[in-house]
Amino acid sequence: MEKMRKIKDKMKNNMSHHKKSSILIEILDEQEYLVVNLDKIRLICEKILDDFTIQNGKLGVILVDNDTIQQYNRDFLQHDYPTDVISFPIVDRRREGYLEAEILVCTQIALDRAGEFGWLPEDELLLYIVHGILHLVGFGDTTPEIRTVMQQKEREYLAQLGITVPKWNLDDWEEPINEN
Repeated sequence: MEKMRKIKDKMKNNMSHHKKSSILIEILDEQEYLVVNLDKIRLICEKILDDFTIQNGKLGVILVDNDTIQQYNRDFLQHDYPTDVISFPIVDRRREGYLEAEILVCTQIALDRAGEFGWLPEDELLLYIVHGILHLVGFGDTTPEIRTVMQQKEREYLAQLGITVPKWNLDDWEEPINEN
């Protein structure tokens, strides 16, 4: 509990001074595989949105299992496999400081992949959440150059939670996870 208070204090001190935002952040935990810290999730969402001057709107973060995210991946992106995170912008008026969006995040993949990189499943899940929100505020990952910029931002935000991102093989970054 003390560590979480220190993280909150550190993030509050690092937050830029924008007018008080009225962004509603709803977190739905629709899975049974990973116990998550909803406060950390909310804190990192607020921090990123604040940094990109998103002051109004609504963000839904939905934690799901492999089957659920695979269904959304198939239905919306025509990819028939589970994935780590999918971002859905609903109303994107970022220039006006307004965003409505949802991200679906797969806890099963976080559990499966965390061991490969030598860190906690919750940290892997937070990486997916940061990644999804960065997509919503305009970051991409379709080329090695812009992917590098996005990954640096991911490291910066996770560091504010006291999390150090392990090194990974970028060639493996976009491979689908196969269930055995």
